[in-house]
Amino acid sequence: MDSPSRRVEMLPAKRRALILEHLRVSGAASIQELADTIGGSQSTVRRDLEHLVEKGYLERTHGGAHLLQPMRATFEREMTVNAELQHAEKVAIGREAAQRLSARDSVIFDSSSTVMEVVRAAAERDLPLTVVTNSLQIADFAADIKSWRIILPGGTVRPGYRHLAGEPGESFIRTLHADLCMTGASAVTGTLLTETSLEVASLKRAMISSARKTILLVDSSKFTAPGFCTLSDISEIDEVITDEGISQDALSSLRSAERKVTVVSASSLPASGRSKL
Repeated sequence: MDSPSRRVEMLPAKRRALILEHLRVSGAASIQELADTIGGSQSTVRRDLEHLVEKGYLERTHGGAHLLQPMRATFEREMTVNAELQHAEKVAIGREAAQRLSARDSVIFDSSSTVMEVVRAAAERDLPLTVVTNSLQIADFAADIKSWRIILPGGTVRPGYRHLAGEPGESFIRTLHADLCMTGASAVTGTLLTETSLEVASLKRAMISSARKTILLVDSSKFTAPGFCTLSDISEIDEVITDEGISQDALSSLRSAERKVTVVSASSLPASGRSKL
């Protein structure tokens, strides 16, 4: 069981992510079962469930909760919770993707949580890079890396999300000719990539079109029903990096499109790389 100090570090996003992950595997659970899972009290679980129900993740049942399936097409996970979900898989994907970078590359990073893990892994390699990103989190992290030149495209900060979207950033990105684009997607359905936000989808399309090569980084939970709006078809992507949780049907769809697919294992990470705690 976690020590009290460790539990404090988990609050609130990690704890809520553990609840969501448990429900993803089990389908439904009682409050006592969830309390045992997170090592907390029933009252803490009730507060977390109220939050997750309010945000659209769950539906309460008598004595517990279950995931809403499917989610609304416009549903967007909270940034802090999303970063914790499938975290070990995202770290493994990020480390693999970082190996695609070479010294003096120009690279466009979108604002997805998996791309953030690429940035962390790339920082350890200490390569000179020119980085274009709409993510305030990535820009803040990368600002201390002396060998990187960081360019923010401009735009509007969406409430609750630490990234820029819209103009003038989208027009600026369309003037670029970058070596690489690394992006995520809200959902991958067959060969269709989708997003929950029109603004985000439009910006990502600009990113893809402004790079010579695009790598899609998606953990296996993203192979699901489509989001609200089309981002692109898999034919516009050069490589997909995902984790071994991907279903055979989803993997077959990607390979039938003759795209390169790299599947990584989170179990290959050292213990220190599997958790942010």
